[in-house]
Amino acid sequence: MFRFANPHLLWLLALVPVMIVAFAVVLGLRRRNLSRFGNLATVKSLLRDVSSWRVHTKFILFVTAYTAVVFAAARPQFGAKLREEKSEGVEMMLVVDVSRSMMAEDFLPNRLDRTRYAIDKLFSSLNQDRVGVVVFAGEAKVQLPITSDYRMARSFAKRLSTDLVGVQGTELGEAIDLASLSFSDRDGASRVMVLITDGEAHDSGAVAAAERAAERGIRIFAIGIGSPEGAPIKIGGELIKDEKGEIVVSRLNEQLLQDIAEKGNGGYLRATNAAFGLDEIVDEIASMEKSERTTLNFEEYNEQFGWLLWIAVILLFVEFLLLDRRNYRLRSLHLFE
Repeated sequence: MFRFANPHLLWLLALVPVMIVAFAVVLGLRRRNLSRFGNLATVKSLLRDVSSWRVHTKFILFVTAYTAVVFAAARPQFGAKLREEKSEGVEMMLVVDVSRSMMAEDFLPNRLDRTRYAIDKLFSSLNQDRVGVVVFAGEAKVQLPITSDYRMARSFAKRLSTDLVGVQGTELGEAIDLASLSFSDRDGASRVMVLITDGEAHDSGAVAAAERAAERGIRIFAIGIGSPEGAPIKIGGELIKDEKGEIVVSRLNEQLLQDIAEKGNGGYLRATNAAFGLDEIVDEIASMEKSERTTLNFEEYNEQFGWLLWIAVILLFVEFLLLDRRNYRLRSLHLFE
């Protein structure tokens, strides 16, 4: 596999045609100035030590050296070889509620912001486990396919917002079914689904979906975020009101989440501002049976810029030695005739 580590530096090659045009302009001005002294051929015969061939050669050497330096700075690389890596871990699919009820402020600063912080902290502490993210509101979608790239996972987690899903609602059953199908290891024993929601479901199929997931060997842990007494939902600084003009209050539905966790052979935890619950779930996951995985990775990239720098150095050295005028001591050798 070939690549440039710094491909943006290749834009510096755009200066090459500018150099060529500038060189041509300078040569044109030089001819025009010489023609003022008389016939151009006659003037050149009087300037026997001046070599136009040398001037052109020096310019070609310089431009070629510059091009080599630019390619070297872009760092061309070849993938050395594939390395087979074996690891043990679980696959964890986070199923995150991004409906507008997650903007309720019974958590500081609100439920969704608290969830983002907890997930980012989780991803920064994982080692060999693979993670993915499914978001849902009135419909579900895969936000992040299963991966072991935690840096990318943290980047995706920071983008969690109510804008990710256009249809409002809380379709828990659809989200659980989609997450069940999103594991890369469809038959492995170490598959975990972590459901983070306030449990205000608008469908009646969440418990049945949890049973289907359990039949596939997937364990479901649920984290309830919110409070039973509830809190108003604030979007853009304004409180959400229903059709009657009354302020909408979002309440935690613990019973539904407990039923889902029970059918999913997992457990239920209620999040608080002090302890979100993901750490406890990770501790529980640590005791699970781990699946062995084999992945192929490029062991390293071989840097290729070294020989380009050597070419540039040699060309610049030759350009430095090559004078615009003939050396009278070497004239008899006709080195450049």
